[in-house]
Amino acid sequence: MNNRVKEAVMASFVGDSLALGVHWIYNTRVIDQKYGRVKGFLAPELAVFHKGRPKGGFTHYGDQTFLFLKALSQDGDSKLYFLENWVKLMESGACYLDEASKATLANLVAGLDGDEAGSSSTDLGGAARIAPLLLLPYESASELIDAARAHAGLTHHTESVMEAAGFFACTARFALDGCEPLKSLELALGECGGSPELRKAITDGINSRDTDTRKAIKAFGQQCDITAALPSTIHLLARYEEDLKEALIENAMAGGDSATRGMLAGLVLGASQGIGPLPSYWFTEMVHGKELQKLLDWF
Repeated sequence: MNNRVKEAVMASFVGDSLALGVHWIYNTRVIDQKYGRVKGFLAPELAVFHKGRPKGGFTHYGDQTFLFLKALSQDGDSKLYFLENWVKLMESGACYLDEASKATLANLVAGLDGDEAGSSSTDLGGAARIAPLLLLPYESASELIDAARAHAGLTHHTESVMEAAGFFACTARFALDGCEPLKSLELALGECGGSPELRKAITDGINSRDTDTRKAIKAFGQQCDITAALPSTIHLLARYEEDLKEALIENAMAGGDSATRGMLAGLVLGASQGIGPLPSYWFTEMVHGKELQKLLDWF
């Protein structure tokens, strides 16, 4: 397998781990006063929803993506297998249970089928788990898009999130084929069609590329909802098209739902650039780094 695929997946996990210590901190002055510039992994002292997590660990988004990677290594692209293990993880109390997860669990308990039990959440986090799908040998972009949509829909059964999942998966695939990130965005839109809302978010994000990242993300919104997180993620791809390291650092410094943005930006930029520019200690200090590498080597 092309090592760049593995590097793209790894970069997505790095984006999550780097954000852990400041995830969902919306006041960026608090980040500045406590940490200065986020250049490495941090224990979540101020990130109250992840209290107790170790430095170099994952947020609940990373946990679910790691679970997905392990599920793919054991049972291929089986939605049922992933969902069974996802329920066990969510019920274990081992990671933060967000509103989308609560709603999905309630729907499953009520008897809804796995393909219909996903919440009505419009948080972009539902699309952030897609990186492991790039490891599977889909014959066409349309097959990958369908798989990404279906996976996101297991917990976020809303058209906007499923569309975003398919779009980012397709964008990463074009980046793996050697296209620059902005060109990859354009080609992915051609493959998936793209609703007017998606096209506007992409245009707005690209047009903000010359704006300071904190200002741009503050203007779009630091929150989880796709209306804010999607153009903010596109901003990172456009502004740091050739600088994965700076993209992940500036993303963490921008506050809010930095984990979702970091995972998707890491995936696309990692697919384009690889992980060579990233500090080696980002990998050695990742709690699940060795296990993650073994799983990627298995593929």
